[in-house]
Amino acid sequence: MGFGVFIHRTDSIYDDSPAERYQFPRQYLSRVEACVGDWIVYYEPRKVADTRGYFAIAKVKRVVSDMTAPGMFLALIEPGSYLDFACPVPFSEGDGVIERGVLNEDGRISGRAQAAVRPLSPGDFDRIVARGLDDRAPLLPRTDADLPPNGFNEEQAPFAFEEIRERVSYLLSRIVRDRVFRRIVLRAYDERCAISGLKLINGGGRAEVAAAHIQPVQSNGPDIVSNGLALSGTAHWMFDRGLISLSDDLDVLISRHANDPDGVRAFINRSGRAIAPQRAFERPHPHFLRWHREHCFKQ
Repeated sequence: MGFGVFIHRTDSIYDDSPAERYQFPRQYLSRVEACVGDWIVYYEPRKVADTRGYFAIAKVKRVVSDMTAPGMFLALIEPGSYLDFACPVPFSEGDGVIERGVLNEDGRISGRAQAAVRPLSPGDFDRIVARGLDDRAPLLPRTDADLPPNGFNEEQAPFAFEEIRERVSYLLSRIVRDRVFRRIVLRAYDERCAISGLKLINGGGRAEVAAAHIQPVQSNGPDIVSNGLALSGTAHWMFDRGLISLSDDLDVLISRHANDPDGVRAFINRSGRAIAPQRAFERPHPHFLRWHREHCFKQ
């Protein structure tokens, strides 16, 4: 087992669904297999416009052959492990690259940085995850001492390794995940209810909207922004109870079980469609919308 970096871009030619699977060719098989049972960080390359850099974490459950594509394989993601970062991490900052394992002996970026799948040292993993958290409200323990570029020396290793594992255990905490999920979903929707279009801020400066999972966590819905909607209390209540849902084109659907359909229509913004985030990867994914229509919506 070991940490790794998986390169992913939203316009990828591969059949990727970051919270569920990662498709790759045979040349990366041994590298991906080395990550089975451990955690990987997703990275969007620098040549992508407005790249997110390192943007999420997930745990690889197992590797299987892709029966639909000869010569291709799938890394299946452990359900409930995927988590978007609250703060995407750039490839480099003022003090240099974050992932120091891509440097050669001369301290320059090597060809390893171009590999779609590459191993990640515990030190680099820890550094990236720490920066992926919101520094204004740290969610996980932080350390003052910086880690050596090439990993840990013999005396530090046991303590540092346990500290990294402690970070991972915190990332699995539902409390932590709910806080991060709320942050990324409300940011994507500009703290505005996707159904009503209202942006209400209370006296304490807090947005009066919740981050709702389209496919609930209890039903293996992942903590990915495309499985989220920013909803006011009323909209959230109706959505969870299947009185409203969304088409793949984000048209708001009203259940025949709604006892006041005219009132519901008046509550929906004038377009009759849910307000969507600007960036394509943040918009509700048809896969999750279909799940809600099939398992929750009272048609």
